[in-house]
Amino acid sequence: MSEKQKKPQKLKARLPRGFVDRSAADIHATNEMIAKIREVYERYGFDPVETPLFEYTDALGKFLPDADRPNEGVFSLQDDDDQWMSLRYDLTAPLARHVAENFNEIQLPFRTYRAGYVFRNEKPGPGRFRQFMQFDADTVGAPGVQADAEMCMMMADTMEALGIKRGDYVIRVNNRKVLDAVLDAVGLAGEGKAGQRLTVLRALDKMDKFGLTGVQLLLGPGRKDESGDFTKGAGLDDIQIMRLLNTLGWGERGSGPDSSVNDRLTIFNLRDRLEEYGVATAGADELLLINDLVRAADYDESRIKIDPSVVRGLEYYTGPVFEAELLFDVTNEKGEKVVFGSVGGGGRYDGLVSRFMGQPVPATGFSIGVSRLMTALKNLGKLGQDEVLGPVLVTVMDGDVDSMGRYQRFTQELRNAGIRAEMYQGNWKKFGNQLKYADRRGSPIAIIQGGDERAEGVVQIKDLIEGKRLSGEIEDNAAWREARVAQETVPEADLVAKVKEILAAQAEDRRRAG
Repeated sequence: MSEKQKKPQKLKARLPRGFVDRSAADIHATNEMIAKIREVYERYGFDPVETPLFEYTDALGKFLPDADRPNEGVFSLQDDDDQWMSLRYDLTAPLARHVAENFNEIQLPFRTYRAGYVFRNEKPGPGRFRQFMQFDADTVGAPGVQADAEMCMMMADTMEALGIKRGDYVIRVNNRKVLDAVLDAVGLAGEGKAGQRLTVLRALDKMDKFGLTGVQLLLGPGRKDESGDFTKGAGLDDIQIMRLLNTLGWGERGSGPDSSVNDRLTIFNLRDRLEEYGVATAGADELLLINDLVRAADYDESRIKIDPSVVRGLEYYTGPVFEAELLFDVTNEKGEKVVFGSVGGGGRYDGLVSRFMGQPVPATGFSIGVSRLMTALKNLGKLGQDEVLGPVLVTVMDGDVDSMGRYQRFTQELRNAGIRAEMYQGNWKKFGNQLKYADRRGSPIAIIQGGDERAEGVVQIKDLIEGKRLSGEIEDNAAWREARVAQETVPEADLVAKVKEILAAQAEDRRRAG
């Protein structure tokens, strides 16, 4: 067969690895969740700002998690002026650039929130995507740890605004200064040990994933996973590992800090141990102040917990760090019951804006993983439970200009009354297909007008929900529902009012069934 006779190959439709298409239900659920988070942030006095998806690569810095080389893990391209740009991997580094670039115009403290997608050029896996949404709040220009305490309180309020009850979440708080002091205590002080310090922090951050034994291997010689892949360890000896784990509350009990111990006592014990090792105690002192501030505002230890075992992986944290953890069980892809875990975190990053400024600019912030938290809320039945109501469908019986004009007028009247509506745009000559379309769309009502109805100035209104018994309906509803009529004929002038009446009755059905 000649080249000219060969059929052209069809382009294969395929989704890039690590990315997902989102359905209408997921988008509605996300919007519902973001609206609740935004209300809390604005109640605390934060205002929105938006930064672009791309930043110059050098502005992003060397703060990527789990990356040993600068700029690994980002999607980058070279502009026509030979400058490298990268898709943002978080919302904090772009904020730092924005603040530095507009420093003379903004009001300090600068209190802002941002929601948007971030991108990681990493190997995708189950539940691990290359594009996901975060929702951040930050205070720039506030040096005192009272700003960090406020972040923790806002995190707790956000969890509860989303319907997560007390006892199902906790905000855990530590201080990077404590971690730095402990690293000093095991002989990792100084710039020459920077790489090893980072390896230690990354190992500690794997406690939830690998457990105590796995972390000990990562702190020591290294760890081989089930596939045989080997991860080189931090090279600490047994004494260094034990001193490190004991200070964080892991070594002596083989788990996290004892929840029966009062937080003030936890901090005093931590301070004593740091003094014993002859290292700085400033981190413990700041934790004590945060503890006293949140307790004074009636946030008890079940909501905000001082926990020296909390490790936040990014290098730019310089002070208090915090993590929002969900405590209830979910079933994973293997059918196992596991604790849901972290849905967000943050901390103080006093050096990030300063990279651009040449002067100290204190800052603290918090980031919520929107996609992960949405999964948690669905597990709790707090999100996406209400089926999205489809549009009222105005059907098309005749294709002449006068008829089409009337159908369009009906549609606009419904829309102007705040009712979701659409006029059928497919092949109108097969009326049965229009009702099938309405069923697939989840339309609650169909509007019908043929030639006879048009001559009389009336429309038929078909209740598409009536007759479909709602699941969980109780017998007491039967008589109330029998009064409903499946199809009615009303004057054109009464169309909007009757549609509103039927929609209200359907809403009452759903309320009674629920």
